[in-house]
Amino acid sequence: MASVSSISLSGMNAAQTQLNVAAHNVANLNTDGFTRQEVTLTEQSEGGVSASVGKASQTGAALEEDVVSQLQATHAYLANLAVFKTSNKMAGALLDLDA
Repeated sequence: MASVSSISLSGMNAAQTQLNVAAHNVANLNTDGFTRQEVTLTEQSEGGVSASVGKASQTGAALEEDVVSQLQATHAYLANLAVFKTSNKMAGALLDLDA
């Protein structure tokens, strides 16, 4: 089983990928022939998540979807960051008890 820190780090990386893809889609909103991208999240067997980027199934712009995706990714990143920080604090407290 993976550590809590590595699980939360994978969540932060996945959220960063979602933010990047949403920003890419918004930046190319008016580009002729542009096909949107979307992120697929996959559960890892030992904990955590991996993100893969592919072409969206629908054509055309979906600004509302991209804005919502940015908000969700921001909240997911902050939640995983809080878990990461708490895990590090707990590890530090355990080391202080042993010293």
